[in-house]
Amino acid sequence: MDNEILQDRKEAGILLSEKLEKYQNKEAIILAVPRGGVPIGYEIAKNLHLPLDIILSKKIGHPLNKEFAIGAVSLDSMIIDKHPEIPKEYIEREIKTLRESLQDKYTLYMGNRKPSDIEGKIVIIVDDGIATGNTLLVSIEMLRKSKPQKIIVAVPVVPFDTVKIFQQKTDEFVYLIAAKDFRGVGGFYENFEQVNDEEVIRMLGVANLIG
Repeated sequence: MDNEILQDRKEAGILLSEKLEKYQNKEAIILAVPRGGVPIGYEIAKNLHLPLDIILSKKIGHPLNKEFAIGAVSLDSMIIDKHPEIPKEYIEREIKTLRESLQDKYTLYMGNRKPSDIEGKIVIIVDDGIATGNTLLVSIEMLRKSKPQKIIVAVPVVPFDTVKIFQQKTDEFVYLIAAKDFRGVGGFYENFEQVNDEEVIRMLGVANLIG
């Protein structure tokens, strides 16, 4: 597909599940990026009979400019760039604060369930599209520390120039549209309404009953 339009996230999930069919009933798990990635992950998990979980991460901002990332943290991993000028205490405090925020978000969506153990498993990371891809690339790097068997990224939409980067950084990169004229992720959907927390919670609950 090139320069085509997807109807909505449901259609995107169905089309991606067809491309991922070889992983049906395998030792694999879907990790969806909330909120927009969850409806897509839901369709893939349902069609391939795989468990569905979420992947959460936050950047650690520089003390003098919060928009400048000096690292990132997930619930069980972190990456820190070398910045000798930044006090260790600041980094430790940020990690603690961000982890608490991520845990609150995980509990909101998944209740009291523990995050899935991905060691030795095929991990399929799903989102509703890639713009810069920076956050996703950091998430991949952190997930590698948990020693999964394989990391796959599956997205409906990606800028053409970004495809090669993700092919290099993943074990498999699956996509529907690689746009040379990229106009933002939402520009490739007829319906790109915001996904709310209630929808995410419902889909994750149903998926885990199925799984």
